[in-house]
Amino acid sequence: MTVETPHQRLTRNYGEMLQEIRVAQTGVQFLLAFLLALAFTPRFPEITEFQRTVYVVALLLGAAATALLIAPAPFHRLVFRRRLKSHLVTATGWFTLCGLGFLVLSLGASMLLILDVVLGTRQAVWLTMGTVTWFLVWWFVVPMVSRRHGRRHPSQSPAGRPQSGHPDAGQPDAR
Repeated sequence: MTVETPHQRLTRNYGEMLQEIRVAQTGVQFLLAFLLALAFTPRFPEITEFQRTVYVVALLLGAAATALLIAPAPFHRLVFRRRLKSHLVTATGWFTLCGLGFLVLSLGASMLLILDVVLGTRQAVWLTMGTVTWFLVWWFVVPMVSRRHGRRHPSQSPAGRPQSGHPDAGQPDAR
């Protein structure tokens, strides 16, 4: 069995994070493109003041999500070869979590806008709350519950560290 050096572990963790971000980046880019184009549609001038406000909020949240989900690339470029890999991995984790938070809010605001146009405000609010809750459950609650239960997993020692024989035994988690 080959033992990873701390630097190799950080490099692997960063690579795994970039793979995760690629999934979210595609979604946030499509959402932002939709929102940017929406203002140039023929019916846009007819929307209500409430809908216009929701649109602006969705657009700003989408832009914030996009910035955060793309941030690891320029961050990496600016700290490249400065021996800051650990900091890069930590920052990338926070960029991703915050970006996903802004993404779910932008999705919620976008849903509210569209559902308000299609169904009216009352139904739009209820359906949007349900949709945002759905995303929050699968994106944040389920992983946190799994994380909590994972600490008591049989392959874990009482201290919460993997038992020897596991590839990550004795290595602190860099994420």
